[in-house]
Amino acid sequence: MENELVKRLMWSGVMAGVSALSTIVAHRIAAYIWVRIFDEDPPDA
Repeated sequence: MENELVKRLMWSGVMAGVSALSTIVAHRIAAYIWVRIFDEDPPDA
């Protein structure tokens, strides 16, 4: 790829995807820990 703008846009897209995936995984892990400790669903944020 020669176009710098396209590279930056693609990089932003990749970072957004990784960030979203990381957030989902972190939320699931936190909810799992909460349920194991308190034996109830986590409160709504």
